[in-house]
Parts: sequence; C-alpha cells; structure tokens
Amino acid sequence: MVRDRYSVIVGTGGHIPSRRVVNQDFIGNEFYKGYGEAIDPTTNSTVLEKFEGITEIAERRFVTDDQVASDIAGSSAEEALRSLGIDRETLDYIIVAHNFGDIPANNLRTDLVPSLAARVKQRLGIRNPSCIAYDLPFGCPGWLQGVIQADYFLRSGDANRAMVIGAETLSRVSDPHDRDGMLYSDGAGCAILEARTSSEPVGILSHAARSDTLDHASLMWMGASYNPDYPEGALFLKMQGHKLYEYAVTTVPGFLHETLQKAGLSLADVDKVLMHQANARLNEKILRRLFRLEDVHEIPDGIMPMTISYLGNSSVATIPTLLDLMVRDELDGQSLNSGDIVVFAAVGAGMNINSVVYKWA
Repeated sequence: MVRDRYSVIVGTGGHIPSRRVVNQDFIGNEFYKGYGEAIDPTTNSTVLEKFEGITEIAERRFVTDDQVASDIAGSSAEEALRSLGIDRETLDYIIVAHNFGDIPANNLRTDLVPSLAARVKQRLGIRNPSCIAYDLPFGCPGWLQGVIQADYFLRSGDANRAMVIGAETLSRVSDPHDRDGMLYSDGAGCAILEARTSSEPVGILSHAARSDTLDHASLMWMGASYNPDYPEGALFLKMQGHKLYEYAVTTVPGFLHETLQKAGLSLADVDKVLMHQANARLNEKILRRLFRLEDVHEIPDGIMPMTISYLGNSSVATIPTLLDLMVRDELDGQSLNSGDIVVFAAVGAGMNINSVVYKWA
C-alpha cells in the first residue's frame, strides 16, 4: 500500500486581547476623508452607522499598553502547546507572520531586531538550535503563507513539526483621523502542523498563491495622518479601499476555484470556507461569486463563519484565531469534524492572494 506524507494541523492556540473597543468609542474623533479634508464632527453618528452597515464591525479588540505583537504571539503559542501536550523542543520551525513588528505604545516605531520568531522561541524557552525561527511579512495572507511554507518543509521530510503564528497590533498603526482605521484590531493565532503518513489524502490537499504587484502594490501604503496638525514623523496604514474591494471580488473567486480543482474537488465537497475578514460585505460577495462559477445559487448556511463583527480585522491573526475558536467549540453553531473539507483563503497588501484546501483529520 502506497503511503504519502501529508501536513496535518494537530494543535491550535489564540490570544484575543482583553481591551474591547466599540464603535461608539469613536464618536468624538475628528475624522478626515483625505489629507486635510475634515468631516463635520456632527455627522460622526452617521459615519459610524454607515461603517457598521458596510463592514458589520460593531467592536474590536486592542492590546493593553504593556503588550506588543511578540507578547501575544507567544501567548497563542503557549496555548497551542498546552492543547497538544508535546515537548516544545521537538519543533523544527517557528514561523511568525506579521507586518509591523513590535510597536510599543509609548514609542510608535517598529522594532524588528531580533525577529519576532526569535523572541517567541526565547519566550518558550526552547534551546534546540535546530528549531529554526523566522518572520514572514506577506500582508494579511501572511499566516496562510506560513502554513504553505510549512507544508513544503513537512512533506519534503526536512521537518516533522512546525508552528505557524499570525500576530498583529494594528491599533498601533491606525490613524485616529481616518475612518478606515476603525477596521483594524489586534490579535494572535497559532497552529502546530505535523507530518503524517497516510494511504488516504488528509490535511493539506492543495494550495496556491499569487502576487499582483505591477498594478496593485500601491493600493496600501504607510503615510502621514490625514490630520495636518498631527505631529510629524508618525506613519499610519493607508489604503485605497474601493480599488482593493474591486480587486478582491474580481480576482479571489476564480483563484479559489482553481485551488479546489487542483485538489480534484468541487464546491459540493466543501464544508467550510475560512476567509480573512476585512469587510463582511466583501467576503459575502466573494463567496457568492465563487459559487456562481459552478452555477450554484443556494449557498449552504453557516459555510463561512465570521468573527469580524466583534473582533474586527486583525490582519494575519483573523484566520488562525477563527480556527482556534472553532477547534475549541467556542464559536456558536460552528464546528469542525473529521473528513470536513475546509477552504482557507486570504487577500491583502501586495496585492497577495493565497488559499489552502484542507481535509480535517
């Protein structure tokens, strides 16, 4: 009997920050719709109402002032190790996906030396020099790209066990004068993958990635505050939201369909779609267009669980924290069962897209 080597998720962990920030907390903000273009503050209630109607975000989570990204990354890693009960010295790789490094609350400058992965490995107390720790900046699809890289290591036989973490503190790069800043949140999620030999396909069945940089790399950038009176030197995350929306809805559905075909599957086989969440309406439109590719107009209830309404957009952490909540049965009405086909998908700065088709063990 031929037995192949597959990459299987065996443990998860998450860190959802304790600081809860509701939309109404922004009512006193001085918003601008562009550089120097102030919005009448008496319309803030209308701005907040429209924002929630489009994104479905009612609240989000921020880290406390004493925390940075590597802290919550380490916390999610500890939780994943506890859930699995393994010797941490047996990890071959620690991959930490993020985009902005550690940004202290009292000094909004990124700190990337040593790498966040090195900090997590040190926090975990791992001595094994053969446990390779490195960072992966890839926009919002970073955690999923880490999973793809881990799959190569595991299936090749170079490694047997890999930890992939997504951690971000977007609250530290959000312009308080930009309405788009209300999208962003903080969080960390972790998955531990192991190599498994099996005569039947299990775990990662296929994956794909693409980068459309020539025409789309400038859709997100770091820029000054929209408020011209804001102190100079500070940079915040900026984006062309409408163009990002158009890119995602026209590109992602076909890309996901191709990844499914690569695994020899169709939408009828799919039980769950776990997608990066930046905007609920965007995700729903992508899902509808995906199903229309197979002329399916009845989308199964609950196929795309979302946490954006209360956790916001935590970039690389959105998918792994969602996954961890499902694994722990902490997401109402959602669960993962043996044999389920799960499609993971993400799109973000670059512009980068990736997807993984996975059979739950």
